Order: sequence, then C-alpha cells, then structure tokens
Amino acid sequence: MYTKTTQDIKITVLPYYLEQQSEPDNDCYVWAYTIQMENHGQKTVTLKNRYWQITDSLGRIQEVRGPGVVGEHPVLKPGEAFQYTSGVPLKTPSGIMVGQYEMEGESGEKIDVAVPAFSLDSPFGMGRPN
Repeated sequence: MYTKTTQDIKITVLPYYLEQQSEPDNDCYVWAYTIQMENHGQKTVTLKNRYWQITDSLGRIQEVRGPGVVGEHPVLKPGEAFQYTSGVPLKTPSGIMVGQYEMEGESGEKIDVAVPAFSLDSPFGMGRPN
C-alpha cells in the first residue's frame, strides 16, 4: 500500500497483479489498482483531471491525461472519501506508476494533489520490486 497527503487530501493506492487477464507468453501483463482519496481539510474539493506517468521495466514511458477518474468527477466534502478501481496493461513483467490529480476548491482555486509512485510487480519479474 502506498500513501501520500497533499494539502489535506490523502491518496492511498493498492496495486495488484491480474494473473487471469495477463498473457506472459504474449508480453501482456495486467494490473488493477484501487485508489482511495480522503478529504482531511476544511473545504470541499472536486476532482477535475488526472495525469499518469507509467514506466515499464525497459524505461519506456507512457503518459495519460484526462478528465475525472473512471468517468466521474467526485466531490469530496470535509471528512468524505471516494474509492475507485482501474487497471493498466504493460508489455513487461514490472513497472511503476506515479500521478497527479487536479482538484478544484469551492472558491475555484486549483489544487494539484500528488499520487504516490507505486510498483507494478508480477511473479515474472526479476525478483526485485521497482
């Protein structure tokens, strides 16, 4: 589990390898990751955009940008949390992801919330986590 707090927004990530969806013989490795975001601040925030940097074990980088997460723009009032699960395929047996959420405060201010870097490790890796 990986956790990081930025401006009272706590992000927790739990990645896991999906053996049933992966095809190592075809260089296809798939992970899911569950993210929980918690608002420990005093103001309501809305998630507007996401950014991911995904690096495979050969150092190839893929960037993903887009609105919301899993088709939603969660609104978190003080003390509230939102959780979702998504996935990522790679052509290598391991990798690493790091990201950022662009959130907006109730008075329109932009808040960049860091998502901690997290390892994507399969049983087919070199025996050492990223």
